Amino acid sequence: MRLWLGIAAVNGALAVAAGAFAAHGLRAHLAPDMLAVWETGARYHMYHALAMGLAALAGSRWSPLLFLAGIVLFSGSLYGLALSGPGWLGPVTPLGGALLIAGWVCLAISSFLKKPV
Repeated sequence: MRLWLGIAAVNGALAVAAGAFAAHGLRAHLAPDMLAVWETGARYHMYHALAMGLAALAGSRWSPLLFLAGIVLFSGSLYGLALSGPGWLGPVTPLGGALLIAGWVCLAISSFLKKPV
């Protein structure tokens, strides 16, 4: 649990850094639509860093891993798309989103069954 809580905290810090980088470093260099893509990645990064911490505290076994994988694929692909434009990263984003949803489902199952899933 402590390891996942620490990983969640690191991801929270990274999400804040990504948002600050967009606001102060990228605004002058990206088109508004690509800046919005970056900001979506940072927003979901933060949401799921918090969710990872919640899942760790709840004792869920799979949710933190699914949230981390989803952050890497979903937010990571959006960061890459914003910096490089449309390309091979586009199809990765929905896979990351599916992993984020799976993390929430596992957290719900763990809560309803009262045993870690």
